[in-house]
Amino acid sequence: MSDVKEIDKAASPSGTAPEKTDSFGNPIDPTVGFARGSIIRSSIDEALRLRHGQAVAARRVQMLGAESIGVFTGNQRDFPIQPEDIATLCEEWVGPGLAAEELRQVAIGHMGGRSDDAVAIFNRTSAGIIATIAALADGKPVVSVVPPGGRSHASVVRGSKVAGVPVHEMQGDKAWLKVIESNRPALVVVTTVTSSLERLEDHITKEVIQYAHALGAKVFLDEAYGARLRTVLHGGQLSLQLDADISVTNCDKAGLSGPRAGVLVGRKELVTAAAAKGAEFGMEARAPIAAAVLRSLQKYEPDDLRQESAAGQKLADALEQKMGKALVQRSDLGPMVDEDSVLRVLLKMSGRPDVKPVVVPCEATSALGMVLLEDHGILTVNTHGQPGARVSLRLKPTLDALDRTGGFDAVVSAVMKSLDKVAALIHDRNAIAQLVLGK
Repeated sequence: MSDVKEIDKAASPSGTAPEKTDSFGNPIDPTVGFARGSIIRSSIDEALRLRHGQAVAARRVQMLGAESIGVFTGNQRDFPIQPEDIATLCEEWVGPGLAAEELRQVAIGHMGGRSDDAVAIFNRTSAGIIATIAALADGKPVVSVVPPGGRSHASVVRGSKVAGVPVHEMQGDKAWLKVIESNRPALVVVTTVTSSLERLEDHITKEVIQYAHALGAKVFLDEAYGARLRTVLHGGQLSLQLDADISVTNCDKAGLSGPRAGVLVGRKELVTAAAAKGAEFGMEARAPIAAAVLRSLQKYEPDDLRQESAAGQKLADALEQKMGKALVQRSDLGPMVDEDSVLRVLLKMSGRPDVKPVVVPCEATSALGMVLLEDHGILTVNTHGQPGARVSLRLKPTLDALDRTGGFDAVVSAVMKSLDKVAALIHDRNAIAQLVLGK
């Protein structure tokens, strides 16, 4: 069983997770998957960083207008309601009932569900994941299967903590079968596409589902990206046609325009249990959000995702030419540079590559993100990600992001200028803290 990687044994009364470190020797927080430092010490500091990023963005908009910012998080986050929805579907008491069946039908169609499936809307996909795990874990360990090279979203670990059970994470090319067999979970979570866009092949997902069902477990798909990215860009099957019991997707990424919300679809009794648990925690989406989800699903066009992907590949080409293929990784939606590599680049550019850094990689990428935002209007997850979000540099342009920021060459130039600026400060912990937190 040496293949087994226990993400968080601290969720159970016994045992602690074995310590892992990044390439600089910093201990990795097993919940979020990156090392914390003296600036970003916890989720509280991540929240402070987000508030500072919002303030930086607001100042730029006040000075230069809304068109001065391009969103490169991959999340469009529009709010596509119609004027007549305000007094009807958005009304808190009657609106949800008016929209319920229409929303159920369009969500089932989007996810490939069954005619008698149920639908629940959460204020975040993370909320839907946490509520589902808390409702369905049944006091047994959760097994999480993820794509090779990937890891679960932090909400999978946090949901298991709420349920009071450990979570065992296995990559899809490892011995997941043994882990399911030895733990006999009530719930298996399968992440088909991670937030870093590693992808699990459909045939592996189906094998996991079949085996889990044979042992009496329910299967929950985290399809935040996968519901569209797998199907539109890779010809995969619709989410619930893979035969899972329940699946969740994100309403503001991979071709859906927003709002920010999680759409949970699946077996009626399971969705009802998850929705009830979410309501206990205050995680349910209120009527205006649900109305906007309905309109977003109704106007969904797969070509929007194809356009986003094509723009991301061109941006990856341009960044590769400047930084080299060894540093720049590709996802379906754009280029990525992992956080450890960003810090190494900054140390090299500073002229002191062998000096022990005074910051950890997530602090370096956060500082880089703040400069990209303030100086160039490039908004990334490094400034606007919620606590627990990945901390690599990822450039996933939404539909109008490149036009707003000057095009491919201008974005690459902005990245290089921002690296130069942060490299000049990288050995000054207080200067980096000022960039990241504004204090």
